[in-house]
Amino acid sequence: MEIANKKSTLLGLKKAIGVINKIMEMIEKDAYCVDIASQVNASIWLLKWVNTTLLENHLACCWPKFLNAAEEWKKEEFIKELVRAWNVSNK
Repeated sequence: MEIANKKSTLLGLKKAIGVINKIMEMIEKDAYCVDIASQVNASIWLLKWVNTTLLENHLACCWPKFLNAAEEWKKEEFIKELVRAWNVSNK
């Protein structure tokens, strides 16, 4: 992973952790449900952003290697891998 992507990805994860910690505190303190739900949505957004960044990085750095691979099965495996990751992120 490129250094710039690594830094922004880690920052996004740290923010998500912070939001999730806040959600747990809110639940423990019996905060208003709508406020908790809003924070849950914020954490989901952050994690989806991280996942998209990882996918973009993977395509930028790994796809060229597989695209140029002589063995057809390597290309097919790469595509299956992407489909698996995409399906998980969109459920």
